[in-house]
Amino acid sequence: MEVRDDLRYSDDHEWLRLEGDVGVVGVTAYAADQLGDIVFVELPSVGAALGARQAFGVVESVKAVSDLLAPVAGEVTETNPALADRPELVNSDPYGEGWMIKLRLPGGETGGGLMDADAYRELTKAG
Repeated sequence: MEVRDDLRYSDDHEWLRLEGDVGVVGVTAYAADQLGDIVFVELPSVGAALGARQAFGVVESVKAVSDLLAPVAGEVTETNPALADRPELVNSDPYGEGWMIKLRLPGGETGGGLMDADAYRELTKAG
């Protein structure tokens, strides 16, 4: 399973990529694999304020319906419109075209409370 070194990871299997004061969020390849074929993604409205670990949407697969949890706090600045018609992008390209939301992060937030790639590899190896 691909784990990218340039991302931070939550133990709920979401990833965070920092782009200045904006964080791009999606689910990991491990999570997408565990869920199976994703058939629907529900995302929040732009402008929604999220707390860390707060549910921001739902992903539905052939196996289960799961909440999506924000890895950090922030305000939603953008959602991925492609997922409305092509939710399978989460399976085929979870770290690229399958991204879910962008959050404007509070000053000083760096995702430091999240795991680095090595720690996430250990978590998924144990799981």
